[in-house]
Amino acid sequence: MKGLMAVFWKELSDHFSSLRFIILSLLIYLAGIATIYVAAQNIRADVTAATRFIFLRLFIVSGESVPFSFPFFLALFIPIIGIALGFDAINSERTSGNLSRILSQPLYRDSVINGKFLAGLVTLSILILSIVTLVAGMGLRMIGIPPTAEEVLRLFVFVLVSIIYGGFWLSLAVLFSVFFNRTATSALASVAVWLFMFLFVGMIATFVANAIVPIDQSSSIDALARHDEIFRSISRVSPSTLYGESVQILLMPELSNPSSTLVLISIYTAGMIPTPLSLGQSLLVVWPQVTSLIALTALCFAASYIKFMREEVRST
Repeated sequence: MKGLMAVFWKELSDHFSSLRFIILSLLIYLAGIATIYVAAQNIRADVTAATRFIFLRLFIVSGESVPFSFPFFLALFIPIIGIALGFDAINSERTSGNLSRILSQPLYRDSVINGKFLAGLVTLSILILSIVTLVAGMGLRMIGIPPTAEEVLRLFVFVLVSIIYGGFWLSLAVLFSVFFNRTATSALASVAVWLFMFLFVGMIATFVANAIVPIDQSSSIDALARHDEIFRSISRVSPSTLYGESVQILLMPELSNPSSTLVLISIYTAGMIPTPLSLGQSLLVVWPQVTSLIALTALCFAASYIKFMREEVRST
C-alpha cells in the first residue's frame, strides 16, 4: 500500500502540473460555461407554471449559437480527457528507461499500474466534479431557482456515471499504453476507437436496422418500434450510447425508458403530461447501462494488468 500511494501521489502531481492538463481544463471550462450560458438564456421560453425539474433543464437545453447540450459536450470531451491521461502511462516509462529503475526499488509491480490508473481516475473525477459544480453555480445565479433535493441527488448520480464513463476511456488508453511501445501508436489507437464508437457505430446501427426493417412515411407504429429497437440494440455496443441513455433518464425523468421514445412522442402529441419517474425508479432503469460501463472498464483494466504483470522489463 505504501508503494501504491507513492506512485499515486507522484502521478497526481504530474497530471495537475502538466501543460496538457491545463490546456484541456481551460477548453472544457470555456465550453461548459458557453453551453450553460446559452441554456440559461433559452430556459425561460420553455418554463411554464407546470414545469418540473427546472434546474435540471439547465443541463439539457441547447440553443442556436451552441447547438448541443451539456451532456453531449461531456460525452464528447470526457473520452479525450481519459485518453490524454492514460495513453502514455506505461510506454513512456518503458521508452525512457524509467520503468526498470522504478521496479528496481522496493516496490511491487502492480503498485505501478494501479497507482497510475488511480491517479488518472482521481484527476478525471476532480475535473468532472469541478465543471459540473461550476455550471450548476452559474445556472443558479442566472435563473435564480434553487434545485430541489431530488435534483441535487440526480446531479450527483450524473457526476458518478460521468466518472465511470471516463474511467472506461482511461482504462482503454492504459491498455493500449501497455500493449504498444510507442506513445504515438497508443494515442492513435485510442482516438481511432473513440471515433469508431462515437461516429461509426450509429451509422452501422442505422444501416442494419434499415436492412432488417425498412421504414418510410407509411410504416406502422409496430414497424417503427421494431426498427428503433434494432437500432438501439446495436448502438449499445458503444459506451457513448450507454452513457447517453443513462444521462437522458437521470436528467429527463419524464422519459421512463431509453427505448420508449416513440411512446413518449405519442404521449406529448396527445396532449398528456408523462408522469416523471422517481429517483429510485430512474436508477433501476439506468442500472443495466451503468453495469455495462463498469464491466467494460474492468475488462480493459484487467487485460492491461495481466499483460503488464507478465511482461519482461529489461534494465537499460
